[in-house]
Amino acid sequence: MGDWQYGLFGCFNDIGLCIITYFVPCYTAGKNAEAVGESCITYGILSILGPCGIYFRAKIRGQIRDQKSIPGGMGGDCLLHWFCAICALIQEAQEVKGPGGAMAQSMARE
Repeated sequence: MGDWQYGLFGCFNDIGLCIITYFVPCYTAGKNAEAVGESCITYGILSILGPCGIYFRAKIRGQIRDQKSIPGGMGGDCLLHWFCAICALIQEAQEVKGPGGAMAQSMARE
């Protein structure tokens, strides 16, 4: 069992990511989806569709959790994206781009 490398309220660990996500959350949502093998543009657009967007962002969070063997469920993921969407997106982005993340693994293959 794993755990998140970065806390939910560790938004300021990467100030650039924090600013981008605050002003353009659909960009970060799309990049998170791309890191788990989904379409960046599709999930970026789907992420801004109100309650449907909450579901799709939570779905990507679940895929990140599955890749990292992090415990949790869809209900908790939906609640996080309902009440703390920006913090959840930043936490997910830090997880996939941090040490051992999908972005780091793709760079190691080159």
